[in-house]
Amino acid sequence: MSAERPEPVAQPPSAGDCLAKPGKAEYRRNLPHLQVEGKTIFLTFCTRDRWVLPDSVRTQVLHHCLHDHGNKIRVHGVVVMPDHVHMVLTALWDAKGRPYTLAEITSGIKGASAHSINRMLGRKGPVWQDESFDRVLRCNEAVRAKVDYICANPIRKGLCRNIDEYPWLWREWIEGVAQPPPAG
Repeated sequence: MSAERPEPVAQPPSAGDCLAKPGKAEYRRNLPHLQVEGKTIFLTFCTRDRWVLPDSVRTQVLHHCLHDHGNKIRVHGVVVMPDHVHMVLTALWDAKGRPYTLAEITSGIKGASAHSINRMLGRKGPVWQDESFDRVLRCNEAVRAKVDYICANPIRKGLCRNIDEYPWLWREWIEGVAQPPPAG
């Protein structure tokens, strides 16, 4: 006899919890995904089977991550690693005043970039894992500090000595208003 594991029970927010505000939206896949209106999100998605993206397509992935900057999302920072992507972003609002959903944002980036990658490499099939990891930044977490942390990832992995050497990252206060790199 196998017992089914119960769904995790959400703990009630504490009185001082900054996430305890109206406007939460949650969707479920294998991992829970929580989006809080107006809050910044740390997002990570990985390639299928941790496939290493060739250098020739990483610029295209960066381009897709920045494509909706200023329209659907405000991108604070992004780094495209060999087999995964980190983004720090805030969802913006549509014409009806509703925030774009994390599912819509993520599927747009992953879908468009997968199509481009497959076309560029003359291949077919999935590029990204179905699931992604995301987390709403806590009230006391600074956006810039989180972006600095993700942009140091190439240094920690030995891909470069300083972040200015790594071509597949973007920070809003350095690179300025998103002018995505030319599509490859």
